[in-house]
Formats: sequence, C-alpha cells, structure tokens
Amino acid sequence: MQIIDILARMGGLESMARELGVSESQAASGAEALVPAILGGFKKQAQSQPRGIEGLGGLLGQLGGGGLLDQVLGPQPTDVTGGNEVLGQIFGSKDVSRAVAQNAASQSGIDPSLLKKMLPMLAMLITGYMAKQRDAGAAAQELSQEGGGLGGLLGGLLGGKGAAAPGLASMLDLNGDGNPLDDIMRMIGKAMR
Repeated sequence: MQIIDILARMGGLESMARELGVSESQAASGAEALVPAILGGFKKQAQSQPRGIEGLGGLLGQLGGGGLLDQVLGPQPTDVTGGNEVLGQIFGSKDVSRAVAQNAASQSGIDPSLLKKMLPMLAMLITGYMAKQRDAGAAAQELSQEGGGLGGLLGGLLGGKGAAAPGLASMLDLNGDGNPLDDIMRMIGKAMR
C-alpha cells in the first residue's frame, strides 16, 4: 500500500487539509509531490546511521515517535516544531526544505507557500506512522521475511520490494539509485550556482 493511501485512511490528509484550509484532494496532491523527498531523506538517514536501519528506529523515537502522528490527527492546531526537527534531521538545512517545496510546486502546480506549510506536517505524519508501526510489532513480524523490519517498511513505503505499485520516489529518482533526495540536492546545487 502506498503511503498516500495510508495517510488518507488514518485521517492524516483530512486533518492536514482542515488545518491548512484546503480541500483533501489538494492536500493529497501536495503530499504526493512532497512525500518522495521525505522518504528519500529517511532512506539517506538509514544509510548514514552507524547501525543502519536499526539506528533509524532509534532516531524515530528521539524525534517524537508516534506522538508526532497523534499531534497532527488531534483536534488542536498542530505545533509543527517536531516536524521542523524531523526535516532538519533528514534534510540538514532549511534551504533544502525550501528547495524541496519549490521542486514539489513545479511538479504539482500547488503554491510553494502552501507546500512549505505542509512539509513539517507530512514529516510528522510519516515519522509518527513509522514509529507506531515499529512499536506495534509490525516490524518484528516482518523480520522473519526477507527485507523485513523497519527496512522492509521503509522499502515498501518507497515502493521497493513488496510494494504493490511503483513507488512515488521513482518519480523524482532521476539517476535510478532509489533515493530522490540526492537528485534534489544536485538540483539545489545547480540552482545556487
């Protein structure tokens, strides 16, 4: 199942749309444009962690775990501080976050200022979802399968092994290495020259 479908089923897109004052279809379009970079950032984090994907599991908890998901889904306005911390961790700088929003705007036709507001909320939804899946033991059940655990979950969300359809990440993965973030970073480097 694709992450956009997961976010829609658990009410994440509806909550985000309501809070931002846009339609759920606009929120879904924005999410489709932003999610590949967020997942690519998590993949890059997993590759850079000393303990690989297990280190990423610990990082999810440090960033706020499942509570991040609950904050966006809750009735109160979302404090996006946690989402900005997630983005800082996976992208490294606000310049990269801005470039991700700008790139997503060119892909989707949605105003970049709206996408900049969506980005931390989406980061919270995805981080919280992955943390809850890990905590619920879904990852432990997958460990017995090849490519299981948090790596299998991340791979499935990225559209890798076991995914029902090609992943969203492939739309932005220009060099075919499975990580769209490095391509976005290259685009940023060219744009800043």
